[in-house]
Parts: sequence; structure tokens; C-alpha cells
Amino acid sequence: MARTFSFEFFPPKDEAGEDRLWHTMANLELLAPDFISVTYGAGGSTRERTIRITSEITARTHIPTVAHLTCVGSTESELREILQHYHDAGIKSILALRGDPVGGPAAPWTSTPGGFTHSDELVALAAQRGDFTIGVAAFPDGHPASHGDFEQDVDVLLRKEQLGASFATTQFFFDVSKWKDLVERLSKRGSSLPIIPGILPVTNVRQLERMVELNGTPIPPRIREKFLKIESDTEGVKALGIEIATEMCSQLLEAGAPGLHFYTMNSSTATQEIYLNLGITR
Repeated sequence: MARTFSFEFFPPKDEAGEDRLWHTMANLELLAPDFISVTYGAGGSTRERTIRITSEITARTHIPTVAHLTCVGSTESELREILQHYHDAGIKSILALRGDPVGGPAAPWTSTPGGFTHSDELVALAAQRGDFTIGVAAFPDGHPASHGDFEQDVDVLLRKEQLGASFATTQFFFDVSKWKDLVERLSKRGSSLPIIPGILPVTNVRQLERMVELNGTPIPPRIREKFLKIESDTEGVKALGIEIATEMCSQLLEAGAPGLHFYTMNSSTATQEIYLNLGITR
């Protein structure tokens, strides 16, 4: 797999948000990303918007699109229908996820009757078709459901690879050594699954803390302290976020990362500046 640079968006909630998304998309299209992914909300709450927006991106741009697909709130039959819809829309890649319950990542998991409990079942379902490239999620800081059992996370990734997954993108993180550790553990177990690190350029401290609360991603004390010192300085926070993300990206690329996956939060500015800082040309 060649080194890739990619961006992630979430489905906008209203017309104004959709206008901002297309404006951001136009700016980032100039960076020639290898693919764009579009998320689902907790509990599958944005499923219909995700399907529509992902299909429209595929139709309106020349950028390959990776559509998120989760087990939450869907029966196996409905998941088959969604896969067919993606196929008909010209989408060739999906990111197969268990997904978050309605109450968010920390809420108890409840399976949908007639549906799936684990994302490996979704990987297997998509692989049966034979017409999708299948990505999965990886967690450098550990999956919340594994409760610190990192070997369990490795076992899960290995099983998904065996079932047909061909790449993984990670949850955002702030400690490059955690990504290196995950990659090393997988390699020792015989895996060749590319683990693309997910990068969140911090532009808003409150938003960051909310996401960390939901996802359980730890912030190293030295980074948290830097942000808290300038929390009220909007431009200073953005500049610091870009500086930290640029440093991480540089370290990851030097360490042999197969690419970078940017959580854009539907804004183009930070990602564009990081590209400029890194000297990425496409």
C-alpha cells in the first residue's frame, strides 16, 4: 500500500453546515487527498445523511470516498442494503466499525435484533461481496471495551485482517510511541495490516476535552498544560494545535507511517497549514 494522505468529515446537521462542508471540500480537494471518509454519529444517528453525503462526494469530486458503516441500529438485511447502495453510488471502500451506542462510547452496548455485535462480523459480510476495499479502526491508546488489555486489541485487529480488512485508521492520539508500539506488536504477530495514524489538529480546547471525554483518549500532561495556559486565546490555540500536529506528523512519517489521516472537524485551515509545514506535495 502506497503512503496515503486522507481527510475525515462528519455529516452536517443543517443547510449552513452543508455549505461549510462543500467549501471545506473544495479547499482540501486542491491537496489531492488519496481518500475522504465520512462518519456515522453515535447510535447510527446520521446514517441516512452519511449515505447521502458520501454518495454526493463521490459524484461531485474525483476523490475516492471511504464510507463508514456501523453495526449500530441496523439488521444484517439493512446492512446488506446499505452496502448495495454504496456499490451503486460508485463507492469502492468502506470503514467497518462496531459504532458507538446512542449514549456514546461509554454507554452500554445493546445489539440490534437481527444485527451484529462486533465489527468483525461486518468485515466478513462486506468481504463476502468481494467488491469493497475494507478498512477498520485501530486504537493506539487501547479500545475502551478492552479495559487496558492491549493484546486483546491486537487479537481483534489480526482477526479482522484475516477476514478481509486491508487497512486500518486510528483513533486520534497524542503520543507517537503508542502508535509505534501497536505497529510493532502487530508485526511480531505476523500482520501486514497498514495502520494509518489519525491526526486531530486541536483548534478548540473545549471541543477537544469533550471528544477526549467521549472517546477516552488521554492527553499527555505537557500538552494539556500548554493548551490550558492559552485557552482563551483562540488564535494561539489554533497555532499551538497546528504546531503539535505538525511535529507528530513529522515523527510518524519518519517512523515509516503508511500515511496520515486528518480529522478535519469539517474545516480546512489547520490541515492546509500542516501540509504546508510538512512540505507535502502531490
